[in-house]
Amino acid sequence: MTNSNGDISPEVLPMGQDGLIVRFALTSSAQATSAVQRFFGIADAAKLSGVHEIAAALTSVLFKFDPLRTTRAELAKELEVLLARFDLQATEMPDAIRLWHIPVQFGGTVGPQLQEAAAMAGRSEAQAISDVTDTDLRVLTIGFAPGQPYIGLLPPQWDLPRQTELTPKVPAGALVVAVRQLVLFANPSVTGWRQIGLCAFRPFLPTRSEPIALQQGDALRFSAVTEDEMARISVDNPDGLGGARCEVLR
Repeated sequence: MTNSNGDISPEVLPMGQDGLIVRFALTSSAQATSAVQRFFGIADAAKLSGVHEIAAALTSVLFKFDPLRTTRAELAKELEVLLARFDLQATEMPDAIRLWHIPVQFGGTVGPQLQEAAAMAGRSEAQAISDVTDTDLRVLTIGFAPGQPYIGLLPPQWDLPRQTELTPKVPAGALVVAVRQLVLFANPSVTGWRQIGLCAFRPFLPTRSEPIALQQGDALRFSAVTEDEMARISVDNPDGLGGARCEVLR
């Protein structure tokens, strides 16, 4: 967890009957995000005995194991060995394999809370859009709904609280913001986050050859487009990728 100096101190904790989590902090931060992403990659490459699933969340990494192949105690020891060699002070993110470029229409009727969110961050609407489009972002985790990405981290001024009341429904493709993160909704949904834009990109589409488009750890850049451009993109991309382009980096 995070100590009084702001450093992180990982804990290995039980999760259900066949899982362990390595929790780096109770709240999201740049340091915790870096630790989660780096430890996920190290643990995945380690091919831990009996582990059949590894999933990164915002502040922790989950390990699901087969009780017929290993025990909780044995896996915990393996994780402790990895943690003993792990650099907790590093803040750089691991190199991404893929970089997604995704168009977004900001503000107006498709981003009804852009002005409110920008004001809370101490930014003009134009500055807010630049903050989102100029930041090198990562898919931090997939959750809440199939294929739905939590994306971050935005600059510190975007550490905005969630709304005190829920928005009953935002549309599929809604781009929402809170706590230095963005969520791109795969389907219409209730949310406590503020909607600042809309994408034609669908992170989950069951009829697509690859239903879940994004992967944890993917790099991501948003680009601003006009209403007319978004209308054209929506028509020209029936595959649900919404004009997005995936660049393979290595």
